Formats: sequence, C-alpha cells, structure tokens
Amino acid sequence: MRQLSLLPFGAEGGLRAARRFPARLGDGSTKSANPTRGALAMSVVPTRLRHGLVLNRRLWPPKAGRDRVCYPAQLVFSSFYRPDDRRMNADSIWDWFLTPFERGNPDTDLDTVAAAGTAWTDGNLVRPLIHGATYYQRLVEELSELNVGDSVHFVDWRGDRDELLQAGGPTVGDLLASLAERGIEVRGLVWRSHPERLSFSEASNRRLEEQINRHGGEVMLDQRVLPFGSHHQKLFIVHRTGPPRYDVAFVGGIDLCHGRRDDIDHRGDPQPQPMDRRYGPHPPWHDIQLEVSGPAVAQLEICFRERWNDPTPLDDRNPWRALLSHLSGEPRRPTPFTGPLPAPPVAGVHQVQVLRTYPERHHAYPFAKRGEQSVARALSKAIRRGRSLIYIEDQYLWSAEVATILAAQLRQHPELRLIAVVPRYPDADGALTGPPNRIGQLTALRILSQAGGRRVGIFSVENAAGWPIYVHAKVCVIDDTWAMVGSDNFNRRSWTHDSELSCAVLDATLDTRPPIDPGRLGDGARVFARSLRLALWAEHLGRAPDDPVLLDQSAALDLWRDAATTVAEWHRRGRPGPHPEPRVLEHDVAPVAGGARWWVLPLYRTIYDPEGRKKSDQHPGRF
Repeated sequence: MRQLSLLPFGAEGGLRAARRFPARLGDGSTKSANPTRGALAMSVVPTRLRHGLVLNRRLWPPKAGRDRVCYPAQLVFSSFYRPDDRRMNADSIWDWFLTPFERGNPDTDLDTVAAAGTAWTDGNLVRPLIHGATYYQRLVEELSELNVGDSVHFVDWRGDRDELLQAGGPTVGDLLASLAERGIEVRGLVWRSHPERLSFSEASNRRLEEQINRHGGEVMLDQRVLPFGSHHQKLFIVHRTGPPRYDVAFVGGIDLCHGRRDDIDHRGDPQPQPMDRRYGPHPPWHDIQLEVSGPAVAQLEICFRERWNDPTPLDDRNPWRALLSHLSGEPRRPTPFTGPLPAPPVAGVHQVQVLRTYPERHHAYPFAKRGEQSVARALSKAIRRGRSLIYIEDQYLWSAEVATILAAQLRQHPELRLIAVVPRYPDADGALTGPPNRIGQLTALRILSQAGGRRVGIFSVENAAGWPIYVHAKVCVIDDTWAMVGSDNFNRRSWTHDSELSCAVLDATLDTRPPIDPGRLGDGARVFARSLRLALWAEHLGRAPDDPVLLDQSAALDLWRDAATTVAEWHRRGRPGPHPEPRVLEHDVAPVAGGARWWVLPLYRTIYDPEGRKKSDQHPGRF
C-alpha cells in the first residue's frame, strides 16, 4: 500500500491524518458491533502534537468492493497524554507502533477491539517464557485448571501427539484429548504440511488431529497457503467461562512438537528432532514464547477466528486426501462460533501490537484480501527508530531485502550497533541442503558488514559441553525500548510469503537504570524490553541479569567479542577443564562454491526463501 507524503512521520507539529470506518460484521454489514466503543478504526498518520489535540481527516475514498465508509474530518482529543514522567511519553507510541493505515489491511477486524484510531491495546501484562520447558510447564498449569464450558484454541506449524510436556507427562495429544473428552471446547488449526519422507510433518500433524478429534475435539489441517508456503503461526489461547481476567494467550516461536522441550542447561529434548549431526544426539534448542493477559488476548482470538471462519476449502481435496481427512475425523465444515468473547479487562501496563504476515492469494483470505505484511512494516518502522543498539535472535537472518533495511540504518547512524545471535549451522547442511540454506545468510551478512563494519557482531551459542545450540528464537529488541517476539524470522519468506504471528511490546514503565534513554530521542528505556534483553544476555554471556556491565550498550560489542575470544581459546586448547562462563562464539558461515550458484540461487529463491508479493508490490527497502 502506498504511503502518502502529506505529512512526515514523527514531525513536530502538524496534523494526524486518519481514515475511520465501521467494523465489518460476519454478514457483511457495517453496523457497529460494539456501540460503546463505536467499533470504529482510524488509520492514523502520526505527528507530534501539543496538548493532545488530534485532527482526523479522510485519506482516500474507499476502494470498490472494500465495503468501507469514510467519515468527514473532525476534531477529537487524544486520550494518551500522560504527564507522569515515570510513564512513557504517549507521543512515542506512535513513533514505534503501526497505525491502522500503516498496517495496510482494511479487511481485518483485528483493530476493532483497540481504542479508536489505534492498532494496539493498552493494559496488558506480558511475560517472556524463555525455553520450551518453561512454556510447556505454564501450558500444563493453565490447562490443568480448566472446567466444563472453558475452551482452548490453538494454531501450530507442527504437532507431535507423543511429545511430553513434562518429564513424567502428559503428552500433547493425551492432554488435549482429555480436555475434549471432559467437555472442554478444543479447536485447532495445524498446517497440513508435506510427507515425512521429504522431512516434513504431515503424518505427525494428522496423528495429533486424529487423536483429539476422536475424543470430541475439532482440529483441522489447513493448507490454504501459497505454493511452497506454510502456516507458521504458533498460538495457544485459554478461555475460561469465569471472569475473563483469567484468559491467557501464548504466542511466539515454540511448536508443540519434538525437540522443543529444552531448558537453560540446554541438554536438549529427550525426544529429539533429527538435525545436522554437529548438534549431537539431543540437539540443544533455544526458543521463546510470550504469555499475554489483558485486552490483547481478544485480538489474538480474532486472529484465530478469522482463519477458522474462512469459507475457503482447507485443502485440495483429491480422493486420497479426502479419505485421510475422513479417517482422521476432520469435520467437513468447522462449527461456527456463536458469539464474540468478552474482552479481558486491564491486566498490566504493557501496550501490545499484534502483527501478522499473510500473502495475497488467488483464493483470497477474506480477512486479508490483498495480504498483510504488518510484521515487515512494524520491524521496518522500529528499525528506522533505532539509534544505539539493535539486538536480534533469529533462526535465519537471510535475504538481501531484509538486510538492506538494517544496513540503511547503520549507514545513517554511525553510533548504531547491531548484535545478532543465530544457529551455528543450518538444521540440514548436506551437499544438497546446505548451500541453499547458507547462501541467503552469506548475502545478508555481507550487506551488513559493508554497512556497519565492526559495529556489527554476529554470534552463535553453545552449551556447557561445547555442543552448539540451535537458535530458533525470533526476538528483536531496539534501544531497550521496543521488543518483538513471535513466529517470524528475519527473511523474505516470513515477511511476505507464509502466515506469521508476532507481538510487539512497549512497556509504559520507564527503566531508571542508566542509560535511561539509549536512543536519545526522548523515548526512554522500558522495563520489559530491557529486562528481556538482559535475561537473554545473562544466559549467553554467563553473567547475572543485574550485572551493570550488561547495561552499557556502547561497550556491548567489546563485551561479546571478549566473551567469544575466551570460548574460542578454550576450544583451541582442546577444551581443558569446565567450559568458561560465556557461551558464545563469533559466527562464521561456510562459503558456497561459485560453481554451484547456478542451481543454488534458483532453489533458494523459489523453495527456501520465496517472495510472497506480486511484482507490482515489490519495492526496494519497502514492504
């Protein structure tokens, strides 16, 4: 969607231009579904305004077939101004978060539960759950307390019914099946995937579906994706019929499958997933999930319901797949929801923005007819706000398109630093699988190095025995102010092609430890973003989370490089004695032979990191 250049984002003074439209109901009407909120969404182009005065103006007439109404310009007073200097400057929310207009998807109901004119919710409590074992423990605790009338809704990329959620059980399949058998509503959407012989998970996903459906649940395998695409979202929502304050959602990068149940010691999941032999018999696994309470749970529920209510067939029903679906108890049509869930009340002081990727398909998603790239747009906007430190943990860090956005910011701001943690080796690094897995990262790292030089540091991590840890986390923290965790990777596939789901978080509470404003833009460090970064750094660098050394962003790269040198020297000397406290090494990617590029590049661009946008929507450095 084209950006209008009427007003510069973040400019002092001026107007906030916006588009308002009523929420779209299931019957296609535009009557407000929530009269108390007006159920109006405004797309806002933010500029700094004194005294909280906002002018809303129509940006463009509704496009044909969009069923939208534009309202005339009107004056309203902003409700976000907070004079308390221990709370975030309300103006900075607009500098970090997307507006409904910037989200670029007028077909979704996602922002109808947000305050008018915003695309995020206030009053949430967000807790990072670092490591799969931590997430699984919390999931068991929540599900064990459910009663008849409660419900669970989930979406997943892969599910293994025999994966143990705790050392003594239960398994994923047994727990969810028992809930359904007790009269608790269990609904799920799992990617159909492809045959196991191609190293995919179709049989595993179908076995999980079959077990839950046999006991009264309703799980479906969803293949409504682009060619070579997947449903990569990971979401689990727990809803109680009692007070809605007890509703909770889990969103992030952790699937309910083999290989994920690891902890801070990183000895690996006792039920491993086959990977490159250099990760050992039980590959150590680093990952993260968010636990969310508050109004954002309602937005995450809308994400689930939009996919659930999509009338498009789940799959190409050839006779063989139709038979498999029948045998697994998959319903031909999903049971419709009877009504909206109540929005959970205020739970904390975190602002949360729910972000997604959906491609534009021939059989369009009704809730994203032209797709949605709010993950890419949110990351692009936040990166352009970075001044001091961008910290990334990612499974890939691929693609020139993504690296170019980071490189542009590094060139524009010579004090900006970038630290990224990635896997030491691809999960599959054979003669045929390795080169396509490496070539995108080689390109991205070359672009970043040319732009930032020594201000860019890329690292891998290992456990106390020296085995490399597979980094599956998808984390970005910028200037200790804004943080994002989800299912999306830093690559073209996640930003344009597959379905993804992530949450960006701004904490309303400032962190008073120096430096109190790392970006020097008046935004201030925030408790959530800084605490998340410090917890991750403490694990990787072998320090306490409250070690003041971790706060100094200007010396961060020296700290990481010194730690990596210590570990490299331990390896060079034959690993004498116990592992040093740090767990990091500087990342080095094996090259791809020049003579192989003729087949590696086409395979990389079509299968490994495909483009999900139409040619007319592809613009350098812009999503």
